[in-house]
Amino acid sequence: MTATPVTIALASDHAAVALKAELGQWLRDQGHDVTDLGPDSTDSVDYPDYGFKLAAHVASGAAEFGVALCGSGIGISIAVNRNPACRCALVSDGLSARLSRQHNNANVIAMGARLIGIDAAKDCLAAFLSTPFEGGRHERRVAKLTPA
Repeated sequence: MTATPVTIALASDHAAVALKAELGQWLRDQGHDVTDLGPDSTDSVDYPDYGFKLAAHVASGAAEFGVALCGSGIGISIAVNRNPACRCALVSDGLSARLSRQHNNANVIAMGARLIGIDAAKDCLAAFLSTPFEGGRHERRVAKLTPA
């Protein structure tokens, strides 16, 4: 986990409410400032609404990082990536989470609640939050993804 606490926003759809709650508490226990952008129940909602909300929150600077969750992680990651200030990576293991930060300077991590267990999700988050952007040869590529 990161040595310095950071601000993290979480959002999900109805399929990932339980995972979001567990990860949010775990992050708080690690000393991070966590904002839960919803939803609060398992009543059916549309993942784009919450993906857009999370992306706007991160893009505004209200959070340094975001965690996007839905059943597969695919839909909400697409929604987050519609915001040009966000680089959302769908991950399923610690290596992909680490590389998303190291090579792509991802500022949002996405996971699928129906595809990943709580321990694997924690491993992904720990790798994501503890890995700095490597820069160097990756800098020009990431710059092409970042709005001017």
